[in-house]
Amino acid sequence: MKTLWKTAVCVCLAAAFTVSAAAQTWLYETEAGEDPQALITAAEAKEWAQTATVPADESGLSVGGKGSILIEMSTGTVLFEQNADAPLPIASVTKIMTLLLVMEALDGGRLTLSDTVTCSPEAAQYGGSQIWLEPGETMTVDDLLKAIAVVSANDACAAIAEHLDGSAEAFVLRMNERAKELGMTHTEFRDCCGLDDTAFSTARDVSLMAAELMKHKAVTDYTTIWMDTLRGGKSSLVNTNKLVRYYKGATGLKTGTTSTAGYCLAGTAERDGLRLCAVILGCASTDERFSGVRAMLDYGFARYALFTPSVNEKDLVPIAVKHGVAPSVLPSRPILAPVLCKKGEEKTITCTMTLKPAVTAPVTVGETVGTVTVKRGDEVVAKTPVKAGETVAKMTLSVALWRLWAAIV
Repeated sequence: MKTLWKTAVCVCLAAAFTVSAAAQTWLYETEAGEDPQALITAAEAKEWAQTATVPADESGLSVGGKGSILIEMSTGTVLFEQNADAPLPIASVTKIMTLLLVMEALDGGRLTLSDTVTCSPEAAQYGGSQIWLEPGETMTVDDLLKAIAVVSANDACAAIAEHLDGSAEAFVLRMNERAKELGMTHTEFRDCCGLDDTAFSTARDVSLMAAELMKHKAVTDYTTIWMDTLRGGKSSLVNTNKLVRYYKGATGLKTGTTSTAGYCLAGTAERDGLRLCAVILGCASTDERFSGVRAMLDYGFARYALFTPSVNEKDLVPIAVKHGVAPSVLPSRPILAPVLCKKGEEKTITCTMTLKPAVTAPVTVGETVGTVTVKRGDEVVAKTPVKAGETVAKMTLSVALWRLWAAIV
């Protein structure tokens, strides 16, 4: 139903462009190097088929660009990399960090989607990809997020940055602070939108901030939009991230293009619980960036899977309690994290539970009473604590006397 609805919206918007183009303003990322008419009329195009030949391992994968990486987002495991630590300009891919700070502000209560933001003269003059905000024009956070995620609007980035931190410069300071917190050791942001090509990052660092952003599920309400409108339908938006329209399971994320940075793309997708992020920087053409990201994603989905191990209920036996009001405590069933493995290796994943022979009272709910060791073949991939499922108080003299009296009576 969701797919049919999206298709219907796309068809209607494409028809609106054909019939009444003069009444609408179509907005798209002007630096992306895409043909806007082709994007608008792509509503009925079929999804891309999987790459015909997927290499057996990463050594057979070639994607172009000056730097690239493929990661599984829930575990952070790198599945493929090529010059992933080369510092490069990333153009509008910068906006991933802008979106992250906005989503964190929403989660932290500093913003709401219905908040109104007023565009300053400075924000209105940013240039490049934009929604042509006028000084003094107001727009909700919801619509600004849409503008940033879909058409990479620089003026929208500046307006929301000023709203959050008082100035774009102060916002950029926070962008760099957050980058350090995420371990982005080869990144320096110099604006909130990516216009400044003296800024730099790496494919690996971009994957880190992309994975962090995608923890905010609500962001996909914006990053998966193919076509939409602003200003009561007067401004129509079309996304230059063709993954959103053509790639099965696409969840985003961000294109970026300047003459210095070349063609860049961070693409995310999810299938059967497997969440992948592919980043490619410094491509010579838009086709190179999309084919590169597509090849990486196809490889990841074809060769890897997430397997969730589980413990045997029979192993959850009572543990003796010394000096307690009860003789034993029952452990609770541990929740094990999914394990990334190559397809076909699921049977090599094993779980071994080791419980303490005894614990001393008092025992509290959640106290560690054992460990589950998860192995993939001979490799230990995870250790998860086993917790006590109940509280056992310490035996006191008064409790002992009361029990003795109760037994006599």
